[in-house]
Amino acid sequence: MKLHYYPDTDSLYIDLAEKPSTDTRELAEGVVGDFDAAGHLVGLDIDHASLVANLSHFELDALPLKKTA
Repeated sequence: MKLHYYPDTDSLYIDLAEKPSTDTRELAEGVVGDFDAAGHLVGLDIDHASLVANLSHFELDALPLKKTA
């Protein structure tokens, strides 16, 4: 997962999967979801991100560990 912040438009894009988007849908006002060909969510675009999220603080908690063989 990657987070991309664009200060010129105050938008935050959350890249959930490294797959191409084939469909885009507005999920809520100012929130757009990108979906792959199978209908899986691959990204989220949040307009006016600084108004809806504290972008000065980022915290990760309890991420799953990648299993090795």
